[in-house]
Amino acid sequence: MSRARGPLFVVNFRRRRQGVTDYAKRVALLKSGLPRLVVRKSNKYVIVQVVEFSEKGDETIAAATSRQLSKLGFQGKANTPSAYLTGFLVGKRALAKGASECAADFGRHAATKGSLLYAAVKGAVDAGLKIPASPEVLPSKERIEGKNLKNSTGFAEALEKLRSLQVQQHG
Repeated sequence: MSRARGPLFVVNFRRRRQGVTDYAKRVALLKSGLPRLVVRKSNKYVIVQVVEFSEKGDETIAAATSRQLSKLGFQGKANTPSAYLTGFLVGKRALAKGASECAADFGRHAATKGSLLYAAVKGAVDAGLKIPASPEVLPSKERIEGKNLKNSTGFAEALEKLRSLQVQQHG
């Protein structure tokens, strides 16, 4: 086959061609008018942010990575307990900045029932954010605590430290 040419050929946006952004999903989230709880998973860490739309560009209200959990004595990686604790930390930071309600944004990651993405949402909900999510899709308590993992030590201690953590409100 030959390449498409001519005046009717439409080139998609660059980020869509690269498979990075799903613009239909993004527009639907922006129409809600709520800040977005953005959950992204890399090979090593989980990144959770509360982002608000602005005409000049999205503004990050609160952010945390699972790498920051090492300060609490928990070895943060890209697993379900780390995602829960990271979501909890972001939830506390977002509440300190005045955000109380969010919409979950998983980007192009597959939103599978009980997945790491929903563990981050559950952490933010347990911290006090209001996020519409069905209880059926959230992971079980055993999975959040990491009982299925070989090395699952320190979760309860890290969660207690996070609960007692006072997050300062900046500007």
